[in-house]
Amino acid sequence: MSTVKRAEAEDGEPSINPPNLAAIRTALEAAGIEFIPENGGGAGVRLRKPGGQF
Repeated sequence: MSTVKRAEAEDGEPSINPPNLAAIRTALEAAGIEFIPENGGGAGVRLRKPGGQF
């Protein structure tokens, strides 16, 4: 939790090491968060619909 708090407190892009970033992303994805790639409209996130479909 302290890693997330420290990253959120930084202005701009947080300095977080790759293993910690991967662990955070894995935890969010396991909780149903989908990461949307930048496709002209900007990167983002959304909740995965039940059953994993859009």
